[in-house]
This record gives sequence, structure tokens and C-alpha cells, in this order.
Amino acid sequence: MAIVAGIDSSTLRTRIVACDADTGAVLRSGKAPHPASEASQARATEADPQSWLHSLGEAATGGLLEGVRAIGVSAQQHSLIGLDAGGVLVRPALLWTDPRSSGAAAALVDALGGPSAWTEAIGAVPAATYTIAKLRWLAEFEPAHARRIAEVLLPHDWLVWQLLGHPQRRTTDRGDASGTGYWSPITGEYRQDLVKLALGHELLRLPEVLGPGEAAGHTPEGLLISAGTGDNMAAALGLGLLPGDAVVSLGAFGTIFAVHEQPVVDPSGTVSSFADATGHHLPMVGTLNAAQVLRSTANLLGRDLEGLSELALRSSPGAYGMVLLPYLEGERTPRLPHAAGTLTGLRAESMTPEHLARAAVEGMLCNIADALDALRAKGVTVRRVFLLGAVGRLAAVREIAPLIFGVPVVIPPPGDHAARGAARQAAWALAGTPEPPQWDLPEAQTFEPDPDQPFGSAVRQQYGVVRDQAHPEIADRP
Repeated sequence: MAIVAGIDSSTLRTRIVACDADTGAVLRSGKAPHPASEASQARATEADPQSWLHSLGEAATGGLLEGVRAIGVSAQQHSLIGLDAGGVLVRPALLWTDPRSSGAAAALVDALGGPSAWTEAIGAVPAATYTIAKLRWLAEFEPAHARRIAEVLLPHDWLVWQLLGHPQRRTTDRGDASGTGYWSPITGEYRQDLVKLALGHELLRLPEVLGPGEAAGHTPEGLLISAGTGDNMAAALGLGLLPGDAVVSLGAFGTIFAVHEQPVVDPSGTVSSFADATGHHLPMVGTLNAAQVLRSTANLLGRDLEGLSELALRSSPGAYGMVLLPYLEGERTPRLPHAAGTLTGLRAESMTPEHLARAAVEGMLCNIADALDALRAKGVTVRRVFLLGAVGRLAAVREIAPLIFGVPVVIPPPGDHAARGAARQAAWALAGTPEPPQWDLPEAQTFEPDPDQPFGSAVRQQYGVVRDQAHPEIADRP
């Protein structure tokens, strides 16, 4: 039995899984937090990349990598590791969570001619998270560092380079490269003109963009290292997504993406087009309101999330006419940055904890359904939704989501999906086959919408009427 490993280096920790290369069965796993560095102690959105290697070593203790023949690497997207002409780190890494580059992102959007110019160029409008926005921020606020930067690596690029023993060749993959803001998933090419627009000069060297299933090389010990990719792309690979499959991740924010065969160009900037790790594309939308909607409602009702779920299931579809527009933090999709939440349909008979709990669940899911519709409006097919996050496993969410989304909803078991996706990529590179190995997703549950119970469309219609009345400006937008 061949064994492969997947490494996922997130903002806070490293996770590793060792898997059977043929079946994907997880044989061993480990995790460890990144140790605090001087950079991370000074600012939570910066890090010494060496700390990622320390946590990798800690996570791999106890013989976790024994017998492993190939390794894949997944890591947080968009971040920036700037190296000088000699390959020396210029400053601590800027992480994707760093908000300081928000003004730089806005300036870049204007400098190229607005959102439509960016979507034509790279399939997305750069936000503060993007690598290119961080380059612009460095040029403005740390010009001495900016002038020294000769090349930029992403976290997964840097980890692969370290595992390979610092070769002259630098590599990346199309999935992670599509989040930089200067590689286009539409053309498959770097845009040095955009780098110069942000940084003031072109980069001396750019990582080679490897194809799906291609290997980056071998370690000095002979282990094969696959191309690696970004965390969302790795999660899609770990879940075994196919065209027509969408992921809804209900965390602090809502992240919604689908596998699509073509890049998506959305002049409004609502849909961002990324590449995936298999040769397809991952058009993505985001919402500012997801799990927090249920947590805030649970706190209001003096319940935990399980208690909120129980209450919601005692109500009926439509929450007796009560509708919650869940724009508690403003909203990105639809674009309502200054909105607040709205609760309507209050009557004596509807003002119960059960109906409010139901309205919260339905409101959160209707908002996510609006985001799925934004993908559909650009020609993206959504036949099945994979629901991720602890909130997605609540009984009320599992029951109501298929009604609202109108398609089967798959609840995967809790797991390190990005690490497993990295391992699957390693198995693919090891096998040298045209397609990745077929790995089943054990213990996944599928919940089907009941075609004889058209409650979902009625709930969405009720929600849409309230949304459009409260925010008529949405209907006037392209």
C-alpha cells in the first residue's frame, strides 16, 4: 500500500494527514499550532515563515510521515512572502487577514479603470486580502522594503521550496496563483504590468505555474512533492467536487464557490473567478453574515446553538410570517455595506422564541441562496451543495437548507478536508495519471429536497419581497 501525506498550513496551525494513496482512507493525522514569532506577537496579521516549519515538524512527530512516498501542500491563500534578488526574506510575511491594504486595494481598482477593468484582466476585483494589494501597501508605506522585493512567494509556494531544499526553480499552481491579483485564470498568464502598477517595478522572477497533477520535484531524501495549492482549492479536491457541485462554508463569513468548466467574468465584481487544482475553475462569492447570525440570535434567546436549532424545528416553514434580513454586519452579496439587520412580520401570535429561531435560520440560508443565485446568473450550474462548518451540522440547518437551496445538500463528516485534498494531489502526482484517484467521502450524509413540499420556494419568495422592499436599490443594479 502506497502512503501519501497532505499538509495544510492555515493562519493558526498546521494539520497533516497520511492516507492510503488508492482509497484516500486516513491512516494517521496530527496537528500543531504555529509558535508565536516576534512578528506575530507584534501584529497578528504578520508571521515569520519559519514558524510554519516549526509547527509542521511538531505535527509530524510520532512517525506520522513514516512510509510516505509523496507529499502535497495546502496553505492560506493571498498572503505575501517577499524575497530579495538573493532569495532572502525582506520582511515578515503579510497574511491574507491583514486589513491595512484595504485602501491600497481601492486605489488599485481606480488606477486600472474600475471593477470591470479588473474582472476583464484577472477575473476578480482585488480586495485587501489579495497579494497585489499588499504589494501596493508596501510601495506606499514601506518603500525601502518594496524596492528590495525581487520575487514573491505564497505560503504554499514557500513551504514547497523549503521541502525541496531551496532549489533555483520556484513553483506554484494555477489555483493559488489565481488569488495573487497578477495571474489571470482567464488567460493562464502573469500580468507584470499589474505588478508594476502596484509595486512600482516588475518582479525579477515569478514562480513557474505547474499544471494539475504535475510534481514540483523531489526532496533530498527522495520524497515526491506535488504542485500544492491554496486551501479552498485543496478542500474542493479533498471533497471530490465535480462540475455542478458547490460548497457553502458557514464560518464567521459565508464562502460560496462552485466547480465550473470556464472562467467567469463578472463586471460588477460580485463573482470572483479563481482556478482550481484540477484544470477547472472556482467562481466564488462571499457573504459577511453566516454563523454569527445564528450565534447572535441564540444569545438573544438565552440558548446555545443546539438549543436554537431545537426551537427552530418547533416552528413551521415561513416562521409564521416572521422574516429576518440577516445583514448584521452590512453585506457583501448583495452589496449593502452599510445595511443593518431587519426583522419584519411581528404579530402577537408570531412573537415566540420558536418563530424567531426559525426566522434566523431561514434568513441566513436565504441570504446564502441569494449568493448561489449570483453564481447561477453567470452561467454556473449548481446541482448539489456541500455544507461545511459546525453550524451546517445543526439539525435545523440540515433540514431547512435543502428546502431553501432546492438541491441536494451533502454534509461531509468533520475532517481536515484541505489536508486530505493535498494528500489526494500527492497521490495524483505519484500515479502520473490524467485524472486524480477516485477517493470516496466516507460517512457523508445527503439530504434531498422534498418535491412534494414546495415550502422552500414560498419561504424564499416571502424573504425576497421583504428584501426588495427594504432595499429597493438592489433591483436597480446590474
